Amino acid sequence: MTEAVRIHAHGGPEELVFEAVTVPEPMSGQVRLRQTAIGLNFIDVYHRTGLYPVPALPAILGMEAAGVVEAVGPDVSGLAPGDRVAYAGILGAYTRHRVIAADRLVHLSPSISDEVAAAMMLKGMTAQYLLRRTYRVQAGDPILVHAAAGGVGLLLCQWARHLGATVIGTVGTEAKADLARANGCHHPIVYTRESFVDRVRDLTGGEGVAVVYDSVGKDTFDESLDCLRPLGMMVTFGNASGPVPPVEPARLSAKGSLFLTRPTLMTYIAKPSDLQATARELLDVVTTGHVRILVGATYRLAETPQAHRDLENRLTTGSTVLLP
Repeated sequence: MTEAVRIHAHGGPEELVFEAVTVPEPMSGQVRLRQTAIGLNFIDVYHRTGLYPVPALPAILGMEAAGVVEAVGPDVSGLAPGDRVAYAGILGAYTRHRVIAADRLVHLSPSISDEVAAAMMLKGMTAQYLLRRTYRVQAGDPILVHAAAGGVGLLLCQWARHLGATVIGTVGTEAKADLARANGCHHPIVYTRESFVDRVRDLTGGEGVAVVYDSVGKDTFDESLDCLRPLGMMVTFGNASGPVPPVEPARLSAKGSLFLTRPTLMTYIAKPSDLQATARELLDVVTTGHVRILVGATYRLAETPQAHRDLENRLTTGSTVLLP
């Protein structure tokens, strides 16, 4: 037995219940982990509310964690008890122990702590595929990052600046503007004080940005299209303010033959080879110091309901980690 946080019904943070669960023995191709740090992400809120359905209830939420291999099932190679590993994109992270497929794990170097690993896997690999595969950012590209002081936003700003982009970001407060600026954002825009569309147009000489990375969703989508230059790409990868309503394709042609995509990390790392390549590039920029991981807050696993409340109320910055 172990302890985990589960939901038995969709709803608010009060549906998150800390309780005992059974951990099976690892089967072929699986390992059992003792988890040491667990990442908190907005997708966890979507699973809790039912916006993104989970396979069945009750369900253990959470999509990333770091831990230590405790036991190895048959037909597993390259992993042994005592190995430090991390993962992302696999539902069921809100637990002290779990069984997981061995080919979804990434080895950790001694220079990366458990908390940093848990904070960076989902957000960091998201930043990797957004910047290097969805739209491959080039030196000199002007880009717009919404929620620039959030967990993914801070990584996008740092990594894009390292790539030579001109980084414009939106934030809700002056304090978050300072945080974004300290993490690579050249031009933070406090959207509560001025129009981000007007400011983006001013900063780009009226041309617009090459790409918009938008995790906010409904509240920013329409204006984001107005920030793009002709042939620019709108990347909507989250729904913090709610899902984007249906889009008439003719709008994209009228605004400059724009591209629109709604990617997910799980698609980009579905193949084990893609997972390892994505993780390697992330680990490289972190270990070389080009991207720093900010753990803004930690909570005990039993405090997960409060962590969800704080995340939804935008009281967090950077990444949040749950400690088993």
